[in-house]
Amino acid sequence: MSNDAPRTIRIAAALIDDGAGRLLLVRKAGTAWFMQAGGKIEVGERPVSALLRELNEEIGLVLAEDDARHIGCYSASAANEPGHIVEAEIFHVRMRYDPAPRSEIEEAVWVDHVTAAAMPLAPLTRDHILPLSRQI
Repeated sequence: MSNDAPRTIRIAAALIDDGAGRLLLVRKAGTAWFMQAGGKIEVGERPVSALLRELNEEIGLVLAEDDARHIGCYSASAANEPGHIVEAEIFHVRMRYDPAPRSEIEEAVWVDHVTAAAMPLAPLTRDHILPLSRQI
């Protein structure tokens, strides 16, 4: 394997919608790309456990495992780490919530599909999450 081959980052992320056609997107400090809340899965950690930990750390959202429904695994180029691929375990969460951005999250916004499509989106969000959210 050459050093030029993309490296894979395993993450768990949440497609959070409010049931009224809006999605919750976040942007990390110092970056331009909006994406789903979530983060890296630690060694030995279950994807749903990583999701619950990351949602609490990033936006102050505390969920039970039953609140997040696994909808699949998707891959895309990493938005903020050139030469890397994210392999994302995506979970659907439906709720109205006022996010409290913290940790590395600078901004968290509720947006409809039209607004989201015009924003700078991470490849995973643009290529997989938006289409999925229209089907849910």
